[in-house]
Amino acid sequence: MAVLGAQLVITLVMISVIQKLGPHFSLGRWLLCSTGLIRYLYPTNGELKQLANIKKEKPKARKNRFSSNGINSTDTFHIPRNLDVQLETAKVTSLDIRHLRYFLEYQWLVDFALYALVVYVVTEVYQFWFPLKGEINLSMLWCGIVILFTFKLLLSLTVQYFKGEESVGERSTCIVMGFTYLLISMIILIIDEKTLELGLEQAYSSFNETASVFLEIQGLSSTGPASKIVLKFFLALWCGILGAVLTFPGLRIARMHWDLLKYFRENRAIQILLNLSFAMPFLLVILWIKPVARDYLTVRIFSGRDKPLLTNEAFDAFRVLAITIAMSLKLILMPWYLQAYLDMAYHRTEEQKKEAGRTTNIDFQKKISAVFYYLCVVTVQYISPIILVLFFTFMYKTLGEFSWSGFHNNEQCPADESKKFLSVSKSNDFHLAIEGLKSVFTADVFRGLFGFSTWWCCFVYFATTSIGLIYQSYFSTI
Repeated sequence: MAVLGAQLVITLVMISVIQKLGPHFSLGRWLLCSTGLIRYLYPTNGELKQLANIKKEKPKARKNRFSSNGINSTDTFHIPRNLDVQLETAKVTSLDIRHLRYFLEYQWLVDFALYALVVYVVTEVYQFWFPLKGEINLSMLWCGIVILFTFKLLLSLTVQYFKGEESVGERSTCIVMGFTYLLISMIILIIDEKTLELGLEQAYSSFNETASVFLEIQGLSSTGPASKIVLKFFLALWCGILGAVLTFPGLRIARMHWDLLKYFRENRAIQILLNLSFAMPFLLVILWIKPVARDYLTVRIFSGRDKPLLTNEAFDAFRVLAITIAMSLKLILMPWYLQAYLDMAYHRTEEQKKEAGRTTNIDFQKKISAVFYYLCVVTVQYISPIILVLFFTFMYKTLGEFSWSGFHNNEQCPADESKKFLSVSKSNDFHLAIEGLKSVFTADVFRGLFGFSTWWCCFVYFATTSIGLIYQSYFSTI
């Protein structure tokens, strides 16, 4: 029986596609350059001088033309804040974004996520017609790499707030939110699973039993590999870190959402669509509350029917499909949100016109150019939570042995059969060793780990964006 089989073929083909197609096509570059994004150009020194009625001055002497830091002293001058400046616009092109901060990281993340998605879809189609028996599902390795890189990228963005001397407020916000989410996760982890069906209790029981048998077979006596309290503590610690790194992406998404609502204030249909997309993570969180979701759809019998609306298997499939559809909608709306961010340059200019006093041309130009300079950073902040939720969902569906249709249920291997197989896996054969590990990490274990991860990402996504929207509604001046 093959250990890799068709999975290795699919992976090798995709690696070849990456090598051939990668230099010529990039989904990340296409999303920024082919979706109609418009950026704002800052006015040149000559245009500002003309608007401010500043005449050109002749340099008095050659030695006075330059300041001590080597910058031409005539390059810096003061202009009124309420100067009537009309910003010119230009389409975002590949030449513009090539040197932006975090462009390479953003491009690699989006492109690799696309390749991993293709591998996952092809594997799922293959598995539907030819169920994998004894083969390693390499698409899970691709999904895992996407999740790790996304988390690493979010962590590197968060670390930037701890490096600058002027980022005291950002650092404090990250630390406070991290401890807040740590506390919230500890509270959630002690909730009875009859109310919140995270599957962690079943995951721990399954892992504890099969791992104990595995250790006994290896000649090690053990009552269990780890304490439940210790495992939950590390889970809570991971939840706090994830909450901290998703704080500023959530606040940024809320700001863009707030600007979009104001832009489409006359279009009720688009406002409803935007608010539905914004609220979807909250609706997904509710799907794990058993009395509200599963019991209501799989236990309650409505009048005129002789059975519940859904079976348990169909409900699991509905939950996975709902997450996939919600995140896909957010991806479709991404160009609108990015354009709302780029429009900040215009709003900053209009807001400055209401202020008194003077500013330098350099500060004014930086205020405009900084918006476009951080476009890729903002894009990473928008798309990273979506990628995390999507690929956690894919791993939850596949490793948890769910079905997309919900028409059949994958039966679990009984405990005695697992023990019997583990006793056979004393052999040095590589295939039996792999199957032994698969018997330790059962579908129940993966359902608990990836189900909780998916639910927590949706919860943090909605919580951070909601906090940001509340902040905008009370403190926004634009």
